[in-house]
Amino acid sequence: MTTCDFCGRQESDDAATLTWTTSVEHGRRKTYCDTCSRTHLRAMEGKLDTEFW
Repeated sequence: MTTCDFCGRQESDDAATLTWTTSVEHGRRKTYCDTCSRTHLRAMEGKLDTEFW
């Protein structure tokens, strides 16, 4: 089961998580669902930490 580190959404289907994104912040891997990924795409591209989203 994969959990979104931003909104807490959980997904157990591995195929559904193919659209999710991952990042590494302060040495820790974070995973974001497709909805959060689309909402915060510009912040991700700008490499802002999630605390500034």
